[in-house]
Amino acid sequence: MTGEQSHPLFAALYDPVLWVVERTVLYPHRKYLVQDLDGRVLDLGAGTGAMFPLFDKAIESNRSIEFHAIEPDPHMQRRARDRADALDLDVKIRPERAESLPYPDDSFDVVIASMVFCTITDVDAAVGEVVRVLKPGGEFRFLEHVADDGWRRRVQDLLAPMWKRAAGGCHLTRRTPSTFVRAEAFDVIELERLSIGVTPVRPFVRGRFYRRRLVDSHPLGTVGTETNTLKVES
Repeated sequence: MTGEQSHPLFAALYDPVLWVVERTVLYPHRKYLVQDLDGRVLDLGAGTGAMFPLFDKAIESNRSIEFHAIEPDPHMQRRARDRADALDLDVKIRPERAESLPYPDDSFDVVIASMVFCTITDVDAAVGEVVRVLKPGGEFRFLEHVADDGWRRRVQDLLAPMWKRAAGGCHLTRRTPSTFVRAEAFDVIELERLSIGVTPVRPFVRGRFYRRRLVDSHPLGTVGTETNTLKVES
């Protein structure tokens, strides 16, 4: 495990620092990610298991759901396993990275990403892997913080190098949805910019994308069809 994937201090501080934020600002948006779940679900970067309580509630209403997760940071992964054990949640956690998922093609009905693409090294490769492991007709659901505009963006630019070192490799200035929208394997169901958070971790974007049933070329290419748009450069 390389140093890039191991952040013991960040893992230890994440839950206590974000305790209030998780239960207030972020909770309704995490809840959005688990609406009407069914089938096999992949948590793409479980962190300390912030989504696990919501997964547990989803299973209570639908016992057919099967949860899987990846988390390459061993310190985050240990905390996620402890949380799953405390909830008695049956989730299979593996240590691989999003750029090389350890699953066959067409493995999942839903892939969920919650505040993970800010730390992924190769975003294009990770999106390609999401496309590969999603079943045709499956959904990619996400909640991510992205680059802001105006003076807030200048603050993000100033803090970005220090923030990346202190916050587990987190990038403050990514425009992640642009990569998602460019993936021609996806059609956009919903895509929404959220004016939540506090600078420098602001704004957020959440959405649901549909995996097209037929793709004739590379998964990253032309833009899919949008049904609910925002500025896709975010």
